[in-house]
Amino acid sequence: MQHIRPAIVMILVMTLLTGLVYPLAITGIAQLVFPWQAHGSLIRRDGKVIGSALIGQNFSSDRYFHPRPSATTEPDPKDASKTISVPYAADNSVGSNLAPTSKALADHVRARAQALAAQNPGTPIPADLVTSSASGLDPDITPAGALFQVPRIAHARDLPEDTVRRLVMAHITEPLFGVIGTPHVNVLKLNLALDALGRH
Repeated sequence: MQHIRPAIVMILVMTLLTGLVYPLAITGIAQLVFPWQAHGSLIRRDGKVIGSALIGQNFSSDRYFHPRPSATTEPDPKDASKTISVPYAADNSVGSNLAPTSKALADHVRARAQALAAQNPGTPIPADLVTSSASGLDPDITPAGALFQVPRIAHARDLPEDTVRRLVMAHITEPLFGVIGTPHVNVLKLNLALDALGRH
């Protein structure tokens, strides 16, 4: 008992400290210092939560900017032993896990590139529009990825291309301190700004 009692007490103390006190303290500090981030970086419109700045959504209409492809899946409701493609399934973050030499990956990229080339002939296609991210939930695209989509959206909304292009430029987030990260555009925020232009 001379050796067992201190071990048990230490387990209980450390469990209390690291399993309860520390998480509660960090959660409380986060709520005070970074309340928006601590609550999931939720974006609201007209008082309703419509998404998160951290999780992409599957915009597919020609009237909106499209995100990166998503490789997330869910169980097939008709056969639980199989999975089906469900883009941006937030409860199942995953990449395609296909190797660079994978024929399936090459086929997916080729099909996406052909579809994009038909929309915007003669314009180089940004890589992020034909490849999925590691999480499958990426909320951002590159400025080049957003600018590539300008002609399609301008046509679908009957807007001047310059107007849509300026909107993209106004929503580019630069690297933190000019060095951390890369320039990017949040697709949900950009689409909300697009709707706010008032031309539907």
